[in-house]
Amino acid sequence: MKFAVVAQRSTPANVALATAPVPGVESVLLSPAQALVHLERGDVALGRLDVLHSLDGMEPGVWAFERLAARGVRVLNRPGPVLAAHHKLTTAAALERAGLPHPRTAEVSADDPVIELELPVVVKPPFGSWGADVLLCTTPDELDACLAGLRERAWFAATGAVAQEFVPALGHDLRCLVAGGRVVGAIERWAAPGEWRTNISLGGTRRPTVPPPRACELAIAAAGALGIDLVGVDLLPTGAGEYVVIELNGAVDFTHEYAADYDVYAETVSALVGRAAAEEEDEAAVASLV
Repeated sequence: MKFAVVAQRSTPANVALATAPVPGVESVLLSPAQALVHLERGDVALGRLDVLHSLDGMEPGVWAFERLAARGVRVLNRPGPVLAAHHKLTTAAALERAGLPHPRTAEVSADDPVIELELPVVVKPPFGSWGADVLLCTTPDELDACLAGLRERAWFAATGAVAQEFVPALGHDLRCLVAGGRVVGAIERWAAPGEWRTNISLGGTRRPTVPPPRACELAIAAAGALGIDLVGVDLLPTGAGEYVVIELNGAVDFTHEYAADYDVYAETVSALVGRAAAEEEDEAAVASLV
């Protein structure tokens, strides 16, 4: 069986996934066009195209995944779920339908930029990562300044913004890497002194951790709510062993730091191949009953 990481870029994570040592699996890194040439029925294709920052779509090659699926290739991380995971309003709606804990979320329209949530609130783009353009508003004056600043941002005119209830932080959050319906790695991210956001790009630090069962349960359920096979799920601890789901990242970039004593890339590939095999067995069982 071939396991293909289908991507336009040879990022460190994509290369590591494509070279992970998994018994019985031939892992490769292919472009969408190459995947159409080299993959056949029974192979597995993991979509690793990134979402455009404008949310207008994904990197070139989306068309290839439906053609691969039609010829019997098992496609994981299809474009629809990946796009849904990148759009914070779509994510919020999916988590709400699933009954998962998530901050109250509202759209901020560019035509009528009014925030109806009670302060404090976090205002952010409906897409993106790294903590860019994410603001905490605790007073009416801060909120007015935030809205005035949004009007100067080109992305706001095109997509609007998202306002979320502020969940008081305990200085750190948890990112769980979910692959094939199980947590295969995790890191704790700690905010820099004086900073409430935990993003590494903002001076935060991270370390591998073994997430508690409740965190794993929520992360797996969040991935299931979006129907996505490989995803990073950000959880914020609220005390007494509970968490809220903050965001999902469908094009998650991860490193060996996500596991302290095993190869997280091999574990990820193994979990994804296992998911694909289980789905194929389920479909065969259903077909045998027809």
